[in-house]
Amino acid sequence: MRPTGKLHLGHLLGVLENWVKLQDEYDCYYMVADWHALTSEYADPSEIKNDTREIVVDWLSAGLDPSKSTFFVQSHVKEHAELCLLLSMIVPLAWLERCPTYKEQLSEISGGDENVDAGKQSESFDQFIARTNLKVAGDRKYLRTYGFLGYPVLQAADILIYRADAVPVGQDQLPHLELCREISRRFNHLYSKKVFPEPASLLTPFPKIPGTDGRKMSKSYNNCIYLSDSPEIMTKKIKTMFTDQTKLRKGDPGHPESCPVFACHEIYNSAQTGKISEECKSGKLGCTDCKSILTEKLLKAMEQFRNKRNELCRHPEKIDGILSQGAEKARSAARETMSEVRQVMGI
Repeated sequence: MRPTGKLHLGHLLGVLENWVKLQDEYDCYYMVADWHALTSEYADPSEIKNDTREIVVDWLSAGLDPSKSTFFVQSHVKEHAELCLLLSMIVPLAWLERCPTYKEQLSEISGGDENVDAGKQSESFDQFIARTNLKVAGDRKYLRTYGFLGYPVLQAADILIYRADAVPVGQDQLPHLELCREISRRFNHLYSKKVFPEPASLLTPFPKIPGTDGRKMSKSYNNCIYLSDSPEIMTKKIKTMFTDQTKLRKGDPGHPESCPVFACHEIYNSAQTGKISEECKSGKLGCTDCKSILTEKLLKAMEQFRNKRNELCRHPEKIDGILSQGAEKARSAARETMSEVRQVMGI
């Protein structure tokens, strides 16, 4: 995970709960990707360190266990950078330029390096950001940086350095993983030895968690219920959630299939969805009461998580210790891989 802000309910239901299950089936490595965060946060990396600790607090609160899995911060294992450099020497530029994520993000650039190319080649990136008032992270606008283009190579290094057999991903990450597999095949072919496996995908069904405005819950939409939110804040956010736009008052017949609040009931109050759906359609249940029921169920579901999180936040030294121990284990595995990589490359 990139430490680029708080985690929300979508992360808990779509990622963390799956990770908890995986740690009983695999030898898992869970990494806070702070170098990857710099692809968007390089202009102001001041929050990365704090966000790193916050992410790990949420991992632990969700049930991830450092006695079963390895937790570490990417920049604490320098071998990742070395392998990335060596892999970058063999990766054709066209492989990176065809990456769907790269092409998609370039289409969102406003201004950017086109202005630099148009006659301001001597202008520094910092000067360009100041002149255009470009909010690199907040507006999801990226310059054409070497680091962003090479993001998939570093991602491949993160995976291959532990000789991973499998990677849990969503559908949108499959192109990145396939590129990792291509890099693995190319390396093994060039140096006539199978140093790296070709990691398989563990496709994870990511449920669509609606945000407070009805769209998919996303930090970029500012519609999230965060895992760190207090019960009071969660209650306030649910009160402001969008509902069925055709149901203006309690007696009006509702359409729960198009209501974001009902979608949350299906997750946190599945035993009562039949009753809620019927009463919504008949006009017996109003939106305010429907939200109150959801609030009660959500706060109850998050109670154990919240208590554990509050306890961990009181002991930041525990988080630092877990990351330190995890980095040692990760470095040991990474050093073993890099020793063989150097040997087969003759360096």
